Amino acid sequence: MASREIVQYDSGLSRVFKVLAQVFLVIYLIWTVSPFIIMVGSSMKDLLEAFTLPRVGDWLGALSFFNFSPTFKHYVALFADESFGTYLGNSLIASVGSAIIAVVLGTSCAYSMSRYQFRGKKDVFFWIISTRMAPVVAVIVPLYAIFRSFGLVGTLPGLILAYTTFNLPFAIWMLKGFFDNVPYAIEEAAQCDGATRLRATLQILPLVAPGIGAFLVLCILFAWNDFLFATIIGSGGAKTLPVATKELIQPQNVQWGKIMAAGVVTTAPMMLLGLLIRRYLVAGLTMGAVKE
Repeated sequence: MASREIVQYDSGLSRVFKVLAQVFLVIYLIWTVSPFIIMVGSSMKDLLEAFTLPRVGDWLGALSFFNFSPTFKHYVALFADESFGTYLGNSLIASVGSAIIAVVLGTSCAYSMSRYQFRGKKDVFFWIISTRMAPVVAVIVPLYAIFRSFGLVGTLPGLILAYTTFNLPFAIWMLKGFFDNVPYAIEEAAQCDGATRLRATLQILPLVAPGIGAFLVLCILFAWNDFLFATIIGSGGAKTLPVATKELIQPQNVQWGKIMAAGVVTTAPMMLLGLLIRRYLVAGLTMGAVKE
């Protein structure tokens, strides 16, 4: 009898936790998605409609937010008057270019750190990741001085190099864990069959491809959302979307419609990318999490 009561109590407690978890997830979803919905809706409204508020106490009046005549004039103005097409191209080139460089160099270095043994290996590995620990504001001034001396300030190559400077240590640290999870016996078997060391290495790349792809996406996200490097290193000829959006706020005029449209243009590509590859992203980031 006592055991049956305990089972019933545990069953009821689990149902309570399940309901609480579902309520929490619903609240979290509303909290997360609501700003994006408001931003999308406001970007397709006239200024008067965007600032129309319901009367105090009229909770149903909040539904009037969805009652408007959509217009795309803010998006047209962004690309026709504010040259956002150029800034969108700069963001794509800088983020994708730096991500590819960081992943290619990081894969080579991570493989070497995983497979080869040499004196001071742990110290070198710690030094590599310690360069990523430094806050951006602590290194931006010396980096600006170096880039300026080489004429890289305000150029896309300079911005790509700046992003790679911070993405590369993180790439080495993450990708090394992926290679550590691949048994070295696979490469030994390939070499016994007559494959060269390079060919044996290439044969294991498909095994770590999910991890490499996941980190490629992370590098793109880091560079795409960056503001400080784009403001200082990319000022002028390499302006990106976050910097261009900030410049829509002027002392004499805040262009709310354009700001909301710019927010949609900035966030929508990365949200779409995340939704398209979410399954592979989770699989890649969990590689090597469990040691057998």
